[in-house]
Amino acid sequence: MEDAAYMRRALALAEQGCGWTSPNPMVGAVIVRDGRVIGEGYHEKCGQAHAERNALAHCTESPRGATLYVTLEPCCHTGRQPPCVDAILESGIARVVVGSLDPNPKVAGKGIRILREHGVTVDTGVLEDECRAINTVFFHFIQTGRPYVVLKYAMTLDGKIATHTGASKWITGEQARRRVHADRHRYRAILVGVGTVLADDPQLTCRIEGGRNPIRVICDTHLRTPLSAQVVRTARETPTILATCCTDAAHRAAYEEAGCQVLVLPEQDGKVSLSALMERLGQMEIDSVLLEGGASLHGAALESGIVNRVQAYVAPKLFGGAGAPSPIGGQGVALPSEAVHLKHATMTLLGEDILIEGEVEPHVHGDC
Repeated sequence: MEDAAYMRRALALAEQGCGWTSPNPMVGAVIVRDGRVIGEGYHEKCGQAHAERNALAHCTESPRGATLYVTLEPCCHTGRQPPCVDAILESGIARVVVGSLDPNPKVAGKGIRILREHGVTVDTGVLEDECRAINTVFFHFIQTGRPYVVLKYAMTLDGKIATHTGASKWITGEQARRRVHADRHRYRAILVGVGTVLADDPQLTCRIEGGRNPIRVICDTHLRTPLSAQVVRTARETPTILATCCTDAAHRAAYEEAGCQVLVLPEQDGKVSLSALMERLGQMEIDSVLLEGGASLHGAALESGIVNRVQAYVAPKLFGGAGAPSPIGGQGVALPSEAVHLKHATMTLLGEDILIEGEVEPHVHGDC
């Protein structure tokens, strides 16, 4: 029970790195001697010291003989930072309690093995489920090389994302919208289609104090985004990527001069290949994507198999209208048995609105 309590504190510390550690994991560490916390820390930002080294740096007394609680297996390779196992061994820590193993092939049990070979007692699996859950994005990215994709939409109780005139502001209330902006901070990129840009001219930024703006990715097959659009005009302040099939270098040049990055990608069914886009974003170390497009992009994303999680904000309103758009376009499935299923679904009350979310069950629609 004591181990669980200290690991719970380490988890709370790890969460403080949310939005800043990408593509690294969120990690927290607590150092305990004789029932007293003598040091704690977390991985604060990608490129900066890892949680173990921060905890050691904040020790109020010598850590020799103490116990280190850490949410993820200590690293044993040199990346942006030196190996944490070296710092642990140099400190004289006698016992290490690990929440979850690191799936990174460069670590994957090696960190624990090195510690044990040098006489450090290592216990694993304390609050393992919670420690894995906090790094769902990292685990997916390190194992697949592709970003973790969250499909998000807001709809009325009768399944509409806008009225028949196209008006959509606002479906949900202030509390739900704050949660969306928290997720824009949490995930590394936000993805919409050019139709959303043409209809709404959105900023696609995180509007919470101290938040981090996501990288903006626009699926724009024929490069129709207006040069006057907010995402183009502010591209030098907030990174903006245009994913296109347009091979006209002269046409692309105007966007590049404005500060946008233009990715020329293969075409699939007359549109940008979403699978190829995810492959390219992964190569750019973009580990997560919040998909906030329209029905067409949502349908294509589900059919391509790139979606890992769905977030549906449901407002207690009715728009009606046979022509009013619903969240998912495309052809859809032919039979109820072919539906996309969500596992581990949860419901959260946000003011008058309800957030229903869950992980997408693997299915036969895509190759991802």
